[in-house]
Amino acid sequence: MSKDLKSLIKTQVIISMKDGDKFRTSVLRMILAEIQKIEIEEKSDLDELQITSILEKMIKQRNDAIAQFEQAKRQELADKEKQEIEIIKEFLPEQMSEDEVFELVSKIISEVDAKDMKDMGKVMGFLKPLIAGKADAGVVSQLVKKALS
Repeated sequence: MSKDLKSLIKTQVIISMKDGDKFRTSVLRMILAEIQKIEIEEKSDLDELQITSILEKMIKQRNDAIAQFEQAKRQELADKEKQEIEIIKEFLPEQMSEDEVFELVSKIISEVDAKDMKDMGKVMGFLKPLIAGKADAGVVSQLVKKALS
């Protein structure tokens, strides 16, 4: 399936080039470059979950940059980062709502018979593969803490 996501991004590069959308083309090429860099380091093709992880990391980096740019009163740079995030998000799976995540957290807590904060690692271990790319790990962590306390 990784070939599908990677080839989708490559196809989008071609489309954006034909449309003359230089900004979109550069963001898509940046995504591909990051994927290829990791593939070279790993010496193998990445699966869809690994590519999704790369995309999430890229979004997190941009969110950090936005905070810094806004603190430095550089709104034009923050806006550019926000536009990049929108393009990157196109290739992530549909995000779960907070209610869906909380429902899943509750289900896992009862399945693993978690009682308190000591069981948080066990709960997160079960949740991680289920939420990969579909929900922010920070939000999930907060919901788990809330449910276990």
